Amino acid sequence: MATGIFSLPLGLNQPNLPGTEIKVGTPARKGWVIYTVRPGDTLSQIASRYRVDARAIIYSSGLQNAVLRPGQELRIPLVEETNDEIRLPPGVRAYVVRSGDTVESIARRFDLTILGLVSANPGLQSLDRLDVGSTLYIPTGEPGLLLQLRKGETIHDLAQRFGLSVNEVAKANGLDSPTDVRAGDLILLPRVQARATYQRLLQIQEAERKAREEEARRLAEQRRKQEEARQKQLAEQRRLQAQSRARLQQQTQSQPRLRPANAVVAAAGYRWPISNFTITTYFGRRGGFQRFHTGIALAAPIGTPISAARAGQVDPAGWSRYGYGLHVIINHGGAQETLYAHMSRIVVRPGQWVDRGDLIGYVGSTGWSTGPHLHFEVRVGGVARNPLAYLP
Repeated sequence: MATGIFSLPLGLNQPNLPGTEIKVGTPARKGWVIYTVRPGDTLSQIASRYRVDARAIIYSSGLQNAVLRPGQELRIPLVEETNDEIRLPPGVRAYVVRSGDTVESIARRFDLTILGLVSANPGLQSLDRLDVGSTLYIPTGEPGLLLQLRKGETIHDLAQRFGLSVNEVAKANGLDSPTDVRAGDLILLPRVQARATYQRLLQIQEAERKAREEEARRLAEQRRKQEEARQKQLAEQRRLQAQSRARLQQQTQSQPRLRPANAVVAAAGYRWPISNFTITTYFGRRGGFQRFHTGIALAAPIGTPISAARAGQVDPAGWSRYGYGLHVIINHGGAQETLYAHMSRIVVRPGQWVDRGDLIGYVGSTGWSTGPHLHFEVRVGGVARNPLAYLP
């Protein structure tokens, strides 16, 4: 069965909504043209140019009326260049599929069984999917199998193949003579049903249903696994955070040391780099298998200002490859340096000279850090020393 929009001999002066019954001529066999409307174009001009009925363009383009806008895209069905029209049996009409149509809804609308509709359209590929703008044939009288007469084939051939008399076939098709047909005509074979085709379509429908269900199960399982992985990740994050808080609390309780806001400058010229902090880790070897701690950890809220502990030249200032995150090192001369690590932001640049107490950045938790704090080191001759020996 050929599918597509049919060339319609009726004029636009006879309104015909999409999806209603129409008389048709030659079916489209050459596909579609996508046409962009230009200024001054009218629907009748475009229809005349492509030798199709204007309503065929309306149906296939989903238009509500004949008004066009420049830039609008039209879907134009191309028809075969021929002077011969395919004839339909008197008890058969053509129906142009519209959006939302299904085989079941069309059969119900025209009081047909699905088998009856399939028999009239044995070329159907699916019971669930119909192309908008394609054509279905609707038997309005006696149901039967609708076939297109092939070149060299006769009514006698069809009647013999399906166990019918020539007179039965001629009568069902309104023929005065069994020879009054030509190749391409649609012939109705009364009482014949396309059961094999219908069963094949049912099998396709069932296979597609199972495929949809399997895809839905696969997607649901994928979402379940993703959610399970997310929950595990969140649980691990909560566990690590709880461990960090417990360790911080234990260290704070065992070695509390709170500094006032107005830090005192040591005789050696050093001052505390931040105010209102808690020492959470001291200089030296930690318990268990933890590595040697080369400075002191000063816990403070993120964004707490960090000042230079002593005057000197900044070198370097940026991201560390060794776990310090954003950090600054100040060279104080005499082979003495101070290091400020895990900062959230740096406000100085390499080579810059800073005085004692100048702002150099803010407390953060970048690099290898379990919480917001400043890791502060004092180095003499490149060797880490206990900062508490240099601070007031």
